[in-house]
Amino acid sequence: VSTFRSEVDVRGMIGDDAWFVVDKYLDDAVLAGVPSVRIIHGKGTGALKTALWQYLKGDRRIKTFRIGRYGEGDGGVTVVELK
Repeated sequence: VSTFRSEVDVRGMIGDDAWFVVDKYLDDAVLAGVPSVRIIHGKGTGALKTALWQYLKGDRRIKTFRIGRYGEGDGGVTVVELK
């Protein structure tokens, strides 16, 4: 748990590859017992965020998710609250 990072960076990846990384990361987050995490996807065209959000919508491990606020990474980050 002491080595668990509260964010994962998937900038530059395509949707399916990014989801593979995020899916494993969410498993680790649940096992570590953390309440929330940040997914850094960058701003770009928004395609990566859109792809990730499609996966997040159907994920049972997730309580809520939202775009980052000012100081959290703004539109380049998704903040995920875990169950």
